Amino acid sequence: MTTDWIEADWPAPAGIVAGTTTRHGGVSDAKYRSMNLGAHVGDEPDRVAENRRRFVADCGLAREPDWLIQVHGSAVRVAGAADPAEADAAIAHGPGAIVAVLTADCLPIVLSADNGEEIAAIHAGWRGLAAGIVAAAVASMKTRPDRLLAWLGPAISQPAFEVGDEVRAAFVAADAGAEACFLPNDRGRWQADLYALAERKLGAAGVAAVYGGGLCTFGDSERFFSYRRDGQCGRMATFIHRTP
Repeated sequence: MTTDWIEADWPAPAGIVAGTTTRHGGVSDAKYRSMNLGAHVGDEPDRVAENRRRFVADCGLAREPDWLIQVHGSAVRVAGAADPAEADAAIAHGPGAIVAVLTADCLPIVLSADNGEEIAAIHAGWRGLAAGIVAAAVASMKTRPDRLLAWLGPAISQPAFEVGDEVRAAFVAADAGAEACFLPNDRGRWQADLYALAERKLGAAGVAAVYGGGLCTFGDSERFFSYRRDGQCGRMATFIHRTP
């Protein structure tokens, strides 16, 4: 069985391939069934290694990505750099470049220069978004923001994403217009629209060409892992690759 993945639907330049894996096509079992690509979630290491091997081969990648240690912050790493991989965004340049992030409800974002020469992947949960990971990633790229294209991969949808006052306050304090991204529920809490919040952050950073969105990890248990739905579970990879 080959790796099942969703190809990004966006007008990317020639040579750019991007998308998100689903939970199908791997060798993990139980709560990790079957294409778990996360090495930090309790799965058997040899099974994760085989899943990652299949991911690289079946998605036509030049090599395995330099996996990040994601911490829900705003640090950005240039792929291949000697500094630690503790970051929530990665940037790469040149033929054969590949970057990826792992998610199971958080929003994955990929960026490409309109000429394909520079790419990035961003892990954007609510904490990272509030901390400024989108602005940090865009500012770290050599490409002007108005020449960047963004694709939003599968994430938890607004009807499934209940948050408290502190989450809403973290966004509204920096952007009053973010109020529109939160709907009150009958439990005195809020339903947060992660996609809309990310689009506002991208727009504020100067990125206008935004695609994707609308795939809910929580609601689609057949295709996606969801931490909020299942607790301990696997991780999907969202990647972007510039072919050699």
